[in-house]
Amino acid sequence: MDHHTPEQREGLWRRKLSAAERAELRVEPELELEARLTETLAQLPDSPVPSNFTTRVLAAVDLEEARLARAAEHRGWSWNWHSLLPRFAVACAVLLFAGFGLQHHELARHRAEMAKSLSLVATASAVPSVDALENLDAIQRMSQPARADTELLAALQ
Repeated sequence: MDHHTPEQREGLWRRKLSAAERAELRVEPELELEARLTETLAQLPDSPVPSNFTTRVLAAVDLEEARLARAAEHRGWSWNWHSLLPRFAVACAVLLFAGFGLQHHELARHRAEMAKSLSLVATASAVPSVDALENLDAIQRMSQPARADTELLAALQ
């Protein structure tokens, strides 16, 4: 398990170690191995780099940042059918079930109203007798508001 701090490891890469530090590394084999590797790499000759190396590296960084920005922009507004299709299917299923539920509710409500109407008709009083229907004209005249008889009033004057 690596229990060394990053500062200790970086110290191995940045500078040459003193004799006391080397003796201390013998106790910790991982750091000693890393120190020996660093010394070996330091003995290798530097490879030549082109004069415009820094410019090329910075241009590559800018290009990568622009590519990531375009990808993020494109990802935000694109039509991703792999994610939209399941959502659309779930939305259709919810609407379908809601429609069937609403239709069932309306049908049950209509049936309840019909049952209530039928119960009112069944409990209503019986149909009027034939005698009452014979005197229907007289009954209707009695329910009309009284008007003044103009001929009678004219004769009285």
